[in-house]
Amino acid sequence: MTRVSDIRYVSTRSMPPRSEGLTFDDVLLAGLAPDGGLFVPEPVPELAEHTGVGAGELTYAELAAAIMAPYVGGAVDYDDLVELVAEAYATFDHPDVCPLVALDDDHWLLELFHGPTFAFKDIALQVVARLFDHELERRDDRAMIVAATSGDTGSAAMEAVADRDRLDIVVLHPAGRTSEIQRRQMTTLEAPNVHAVAVDGTFDDCQDLVKAMFADEPFRAEMRLAAVNSINWARVAAQIVYYVWATRRLADDRPVTFCVPTGNFGNVLAGHYARRMGLPVGRLMIASNTNDILTRLIETGELAAHDVTPTLSPSMDIQISSNLERLLFELFEGDGKATAALLGQFRADGRVALSAQQHRRIRAEFAGDRLDDPETLDVMGRIHAESQMFIDPHTAVGVGVAQRRRRPGELVVSLATAHPAKFPEAVAHATGLEPESPPALAAVAGRPERCTSLPNRVDEVKDLVASVRRG
Repeated sequence: MTRVSDIRYVSTRSMPPRSEGLTFDDVLLAGLAPDGGLFVPEPVPELAEHTGVGAGELTYAELAAAIMAPYVGGAVDYDDLVELVAEAYATFDHPDVCPLVALDDDHWLLELFHGPTFAFKDIALQVVARLFDHELERRDDRAMIVAATSGDTGSAAMEAVADRDRLDIVVLHPAGRTSEIQRRQMTTLEAPNVHAVAVDGTFDDCQDLVKAMFADEPFRAEMRLAAVNSINWARVAAQIVYYVWATRRLADDRPVTFCVPTGNFGNVLAGHYARRMGLPVGRLMIASNTNDILTRLIETGELAAHDVTPTLSPSMDIQISSNLERLLFELFEGDGKATAALLGQFRADGRVALSAQQHRRIRAEFAGDRLDDPETLDVMGRIHAESQMFIDPHTAVGVGVAQRRRRPGELVVSLATAHPAKFPEAVAHATGLEPESPPALAAVAGRPERCTSLPNRVDEVKDLVASVRRG
């Protein structure tokens, strides 16, 4: 059994034999490793007996504290971690935090959208913001968060960070490529430390701008840059919890297969780590929209970028899945040089192939499929006709892939990643009806917007970040 003190974090660009590595508090504030890699834990802890399947009942917050504790290590006293996590999930509007809803006897929806911004990103970011506060208070320091969003990360991060004295945040989103409500959740938030920026480009462009700022060491140090995208390991650690939660709540003898709508690979990566910790996961299904680079990787063993196509599920309109680097690091047996070389070739050529052995390994754990927009609308309409339930387009991609790819007798949980009211036009198109909007979500429609528009140029973004930083 891995002790708390054993876990350190290394970069996916590092080479063995490695030095001792960093502790959680340093990794939390750094976000991205200085060499451009992502931090991963060594070793991965085992699930504690009291958090396993069939264990006694724990609340979601209690389970979250227990699962995250080995990753956090000595950075936060356990009693303080329990209090911090309980405070984070007190902001959710459902007592289970992530309730399960049956679609049929063997297919369940795990609703991850009961937080303050009605998307699954709240589950991690409400915790991560409080971890930042705790560590910055301890160090008597402050941080400037810069983040890229394809839709929901931005509003969830801004909501979690709003009015925190030691934190400022700048969120880049692709202009015109989010839903109106997703945009308004970012641009109508009234807090002096939150700033929305519309970039003339795609999400991948926004993500590249963030990475470029982190790669500029003098700028990074001067601004005290920090990350809340899923490049930050704390995000992944917090998302592991709901895979364990769902498995425990079902209390079935069969392994659970999870179907995950994903573009940046962070959400499904958390399921991969839950399995590495010992959770009896059956398969991990990756559900893609038309921007299906991950599904094509599973099918062909080739990572090949296409142009980004705008879809009804904009949070998945991605061609460069940054969290895939953590899986590639495993496929290269911890060889950071080989990982960096493959990614460098992909950046240069837009195409790279895994070895036959690596392809077999990825196919052994992951399945993948895609839905285009007409198929997504069909799933949304069919689910409503059968159960009177509204689902958003991202969730519909997951449900559709799960229904298409599930095996006889397989127990499947599809992740419902956003409240349907965040995408009323798509829901109305599919069902003829608009879902009822929660009051907090409906309120953004009438508020004035505050947003800066910038070209896809890193110097101009840096100037903006420097101009709004406090302290």
